[in-house]
Amino acid sequence: MTRVVFLLVPQVHLLDLAGPAQVFSTAANLGYDYQLSYLGEQEDVPTAQGLPVRAGVERPTLGPEDLIVVPGWSAPTIDRNGQLTAATLRWLADHHAAGGTVASVCAGADALGRAGLLDGRRCTTHHEVQDELARRYPRATVVRDVLYVVDGRVVTSAGIASGIDLALHLMATRHGPAAAGRIARSMVVYARRNGNEQQTSAMLRHRAHLSDAVHRAQDEIDARFTEPLLLADLATAVGVSERTLTRLFGQTTGLTPLRYQQLLRVERAEHLIGHGTTVEAAARTVGFADARMLRRLRARP
Repeated sequence: MTRVVFLLVPQVHLLDLAGPAQVFSTAANLGYDYQLSYLGEQEDVPTAQGLPVRAGVERPTLGPEDLIVVPGWSAPTIDRNGQLTAATLRWLADHHAAGGTVASVCAGADALGRAGLLDGRRCTTHHEVQDELARRYPRATVVRDVLYVVDGRVVTSAGIASGIDLALHLMATRHGPAAAGRIARSMVVYARRNGNEQQTSAMLRHRAHLSDAVHRAQDEIDARFTEPLLLADLATAVGVSERTLTRLFGQTTGLTPLRYQQLLRVERAEHLIGHGTTVEAAARTVGFADARMLRRLRARP
């Protein structure tokens, strides 16, 4: 079971919390093994929207597959609220040091910064507090005007609804793009919001088009990206000729179907390697015969 712990501070924004929580709870409803919990430094946590929420106060022991999410809060400046004790910040840092993933929504990036997790990393936050975050953490590189940034096991998002995009990205990298698409459809949200190319999953990055035929082809690849897929079988499933599929796919995504599948494989392999899997084992898990092709593809710009 993967535990997702939301760390709540006073004046937390409800959508910063509810958006990603809905993604993971929907995943649990669809059969993925997630358990959500809510942690605060006080049991009753006031929200920016006036609805109080209840949180536990005992910090749980987490493993490498578990995730901590820090939603943002409302304040004139990001350092006016969100004051966390040294023990909580140390718990955040220790979880990351032990191989776990930490994520933030909006001003929640400040908590990651206080824990020392932004130093030397790329990150983002809500556009209204980007300048302040950059001033407070000069050793961090604040990427502006993107939905979210992934730097190893530190994931930051721009705030409010972008927390949903962040959570869908994590689902795509952990369970594959078909899983993320299924969750997005269940939530009735747009599954293809794009950020900067380097910060979004391959599925989200190459879905911002209006070609139904290509979307159908991508659905087939997303669901079976670890399997050998013949262009002829893919074209038959979509209902077009091989030549037409290749032309449409290139026009709308800038890729061939094979290259799209390779990107999905590499992205999944990167997640596995980041969580301790060997390159050889990751390569075989995502469908490569051995690690040579994976190494070649990882080295491509």
